[in-house]
Amino acid sequence: MTAHTSPDSPQTLQKSELQAQVVKGLQAYLPSHALLWNSEDTTAYECDGLTAYRQRPLVVALPETEAQVQAVLRTCHALKVPVVARGAGTGLSGGALPHAMGVTLSLAKFNKIIKLDGVARTAVVQCGVRNLAISEAAAPLGLYYAPDPSSQIACTIGGNVAENAGGVHCLKYGLTLHNIVKVKGFTMDGEAVTLGSDALDTPGLDLLGVVIGSEGMLLVISEVTVKLIPKPQLARCIMASFDDMRKAGNAVAAVIAAGIIPAGLEMMDKPMTAAVEDYVHAGYDLNAEAILLCESDGTPEEVEEEIGRMSAVLRRCGATAIAVSRDEAERLRFWSGRKNAFPASGRISPDYMCMDSTIPRKRLADLLLAIGQMEKKYQLRCANVFHAGDGNLHPLILFDANDADQLRRCELFGADILETSVAMGGTVTGEHGVGIEKLNSMCVQFSAAENEQMFGVKRAFDRLGLLNPGKVIPTLQRCAEYGRMLVRGGQLKHPELPRF
Repeated sequence: MTAHTSPDSPQTLQKSELQAQVVKGLQAYLPSHALLWNSEDTTAYECDGLTAYRQRPLVVALPETEAQVQAVLRTCHALKVPVVARGAGTGLSGGALPHAMGVTLSLAKFNKIIKLDGVARTAVVQCGVRNLAISEAAAPLGLYYAPDPSSQIACTIGGNVAENAGGVHCLKYGLTLHNIVKVKGFTMDGEAVTLGSDALDTPGLDLLGVVIGSEGMLLVISEVTVKLIPKPQLARCIMASFDDMRKAGNAVAAVIAAGIIPAGLEMMDKPMTAAVEDYVHAGYDLNAEAILLCESDGTPEEVEEEIGRMSAVLRRCGATAIAVSRDEAERLRFWSGRKNAFPASGRISPDYMCMDSTIPRKRLADLLLAIGQMEKKYQLRCANVFHAGDGNLHPLILFDANDADQLRRCELFGADILETSVAMGGTVTGEHGVGIEKLNSMCVQFSAAENEQMFGVKRAFDRLGLLNPGKVIPTLQRCAEYGRMLVRGGQLKHPELPRF
């Protein structure tokens, strides 16, 4: 970090000279208001939603046209300067953390909805359009965009593509991957690329599927064509209480086993329920060890039948109380707590680190009980909220970032959750991405050969490795260092996993 470098050190002089070079190169293509390099201007870009790690960028570029984006990339490629693309900065894995010697490419000004097609049921939007804005614009056509991450009021579609975001309705309607038709963007050397098409399929390799979820390492996305679906005639939500975490976890598996695919199937544990109830007053049962929210949508007849079937399964699994929303206002109230879980957690702790792992549904209770033991081990609280239907957990570890020891324990706690998830047959991320947060955990899940294959894909798009470097894929050296650290600390929990 340059904050620890003396003003006259070689590193500072080198950075200053490079900054001057970059600014001069970009001034030929960007107006003065679209180029920031003074520290008071770039500080606002020093982190994304993972605020525990911060770094001011060398320069911030805010292009307004695709030609300007292309020029920024070509200039940086010629100077061999790293580029980190940034949307709304709501990411939770440090994916948009700036590079100290690089350019942060803000795409916030790409916020136009270009075309809505009610017949084809698609929307063509720029990458900086907010997730929720797409559904708001499509509402007069009776359509909406299904993926709905909790940050949908602020997060952008470009960031959703980069992280393959999900949301509370992803169980039935799919992740971002399943709702994108086409993307346009630029490679690091400024080549314009279109992946996918307006047709149902495209010839050749599925590079669209490769780019979605690639965390800004392969392309800078500028435009996205999304699928729109008809708004259901009716939606109702069940709120079910359980006096035992294992019963709630088993109920999730039982609902799916019964052949029911709810529009949403979410779980919150007791600490999270208490936090959100105090914040939004959603009417949650504060005595319950866990609460399930199960939604059905469709025609009135379909909803009535599915609500009945789900209620029966939940009762058989030991639900102590079941409430079904009577109208749209009550349905939204039930969901308000789940949607506000993150801000509610911010009211009870100076900081929190939101983890993101995915496990088989049948292991939900096992992992939650393991997290309870980890709270004692690391002496930190953890509130849990997650997309139970697809096994995607979001444990929120509560800590104080001003206390270096708490941050250290929080990092170890998070790594323990991720490693335990992998050992249970899961993976280290469901939708938040790897970024910098889960680099060490990638050493645990994937072997050196597997990581090298991922680097091979990276090199095919970005030969010099300048797009979002140092993220997502760990180097062999990093994995070796992490392995030695775990061995020294006696923290090697699952030696049977691929690593190092």
